[in-house]
Amino acid sequence: MASTPDAADVSRAGRKAGRGARDAAHSMPVRVAARVGIAANGLLHLLIGWLAIQVALGSGGRADQNGALGAIAAEPLGRMVLWVLVVGFAAVVLWRAVSSVWGYGYLGSRTEQLARRAVSAGLAVVYAVLAVLAATTALRGRASSGGGGQATADLLGLPGGQVLTALVGIGVLVGGGVMVWNGWQKRFLQDQDLSGARIRIRRLNARTGQIGFIAKGIAIGILGVLLCVAALTVDPQRANGLDSALKALREQPYGVFLLIAVGIGFACHGVFCFLDARYHRVT
Repeated sequence: MASTPDAADVSRAGRKAGRGARDAAHSMPVRVAARVGIAANGLLHLLIGWLAIQVALGSGGRADQNGALGAIAAEPLGRMVLWVLVVGFAAVVLWRAVSSVWGYGYLGSRTEQLARRAVSAGLAVVYAVLAVLAATTALRGRASSGGGGQATADLLGLPGGQVLTALVGIGVLVGGGVMVWNGWQKRFLQDQDLSGARIRIRRLNARTGQIGFIAKGIAIGILGVLLCVAALTVDPQRANGLDSALKALREQPYGVFLLIAVGIGFACHGVFCFLDARYHRVT
């Protein structure tokens, strides 16, 4: 009769599995693919920036991830490019997930390490969503026509949905504010190794990162406000994702100019991602 594994055996098996996951995430193929994923995110931000400027000038297109992925799908060899993005995004998910448990040992403060690990866990979720969106677009040959309105409607339909939606909106608003602050303080430099970069590259990296984080934080903050408005009015279409946030910005006084500025900011974030793909500490 086989013996039942004791707690020590289970613990050893758990540690072995953990080491296996960590080794896989730190392997050269995954590290290279993760850099491809970071660069792919840069391509998406460049496209979102371009689409935002088009919206500012009166276009009726979608200025969000769906719109960007749809623009890729419409090009020759677009589906092949999308599958490359899927692989890169999936690698980033693995790397970020492992980093959320063991990463950021180069930071001296334990509190800072825990904060960065929490952010890394959130980014793993973000890239997982991007991977699913890219795969779905590649399979269909076009982007999904749905937006964040359905997700907001589902949340509002839950017991206490208005309160939950308002809390999510406040969380998104705070997250946007943190992104603006991190961009202003250039905290993203802590996760990069620029020791071999030229002075001009360092300056370009710092400026595009600073502008990009601030612009993206503003857009996310507006989305948070729209979620709070949706909670108060019980109207999910008030918060239809990033696209609705950017279009809401256009409706403000001098909104065309503000949206063009935010679009340029998203494009700057795209350039920063290309640099980050080269200099991020993927360890």
